Amino acid sequence: MFFSLSSWELWLVVFAIVGGASGLGVLGGRYLRRHSDTYREPFGVLQGALLGVVGLVLAFGLTLAVGRYENRRADLVTDANTIGTAYLRAQTIAEPRRSRSLDLLRRYNDLAIRVTYEVPGRTALRATTAQQGQLQQRLWRLGGEAMNVRPRDNAPRLYVESLNAMIDQQEVRLAGLKNRVPNAVLWLELLGAALALGLLGLYLSVLGRGLVPMFAAALLVSLLVLVTFDLDRPARGLIKVPATPLLSVKATMSLPPAAPAPR
Repeated sequence: MFFSLSSWELWLVVFAIVGGASGLGVLGGRYLRRHSDTYREPFGVLQGALLGVVGLVLAFGLTLAVGRYENRRADLVTDANTIGTAYLRAQTIAEPRRSRSLDLLRRYNDLAIRVTYEVPGRTALRATTAQQGQLQQRLWRLGGEAMNVRPRDNAPRLYVESLNAMIDQQEVRLAGLKNRVPNAVLWLELLGAALALGLLGLYLSVLGRGLVPMFAAALLVSLLVLVTFDLDRPARGLIKVPATPLLSVKATMSLPPAAPAPR
C-alpha cells in the first residue's frame, strides 16, 4: 500500500494519522481534566511505557530500511563494475565480434542507468529488463562464437566469465529493488507512533501543560516515520539511490577503446 503512494500522498497520510491521533488525545485530555487526580498517574505510566516501546519499533524499522538502502547502493556499484569489466575484456576479443560486443555493452549500460529511475513492479521496468535480457542473449552468443573461433585463447574465456558475472549481478540488483520492509512493520510503526503520541497529548492535556512540546514531538516522530518509508522507495522518494557509478562507466565508454583489436 505505502509503496504505491506518491511522496505527497504518503506525507499526507502519515501527518493525518499521527496529527489526528495527537489532536484526539488533546481533546480527550481536556474532557478528562476535571478528573486529573484520578487519571494522572495511570496515564503517565501508560504513555511512558508505550513511548519506550514505540521508540524501539521505530529504531528497528529504520535499521531495516537503512540496511536495504545500503544494499541497493552496493548492488548498483557492483553492477557498474561488472559492466565495466565486461567492456574492457570485450576489447581483447577479435573482430567483428569485438565492435559488435562493445556497441551492445554501451546500450546495456544505458538500460542499467534507466533502471535506476524506474519504479519496481511497473510496466516500464519490466520492459527495460526485458530489453536487457535480449542484449544479454546477443552478447552471450557473440562470446560463445569468440571462444569457438579461438578456443585456446584466454581473452574470450575471460570475457565470457565477465558476461556471466554481469548477468548474475543484474538479477541481484533487481532482487534488491524488490526487497522492501514488510508492510506489517511499517503499519506497526505508524499506528504505534500515533497511539503513543495520542496518549502523550491526553496526558499533557489532563495536566494542563503546554502543548507545544507535544506537537513538536509529533512532528519529529512523523518525520522519522517518513524517512523510514522514504528509504524503502529507491526510485520514488526524496532519498534515491544515485546512478553515479553507471554514469561513470558510460563516460569511459565514450572514449576510444584502450586495448587495440587483436589480430
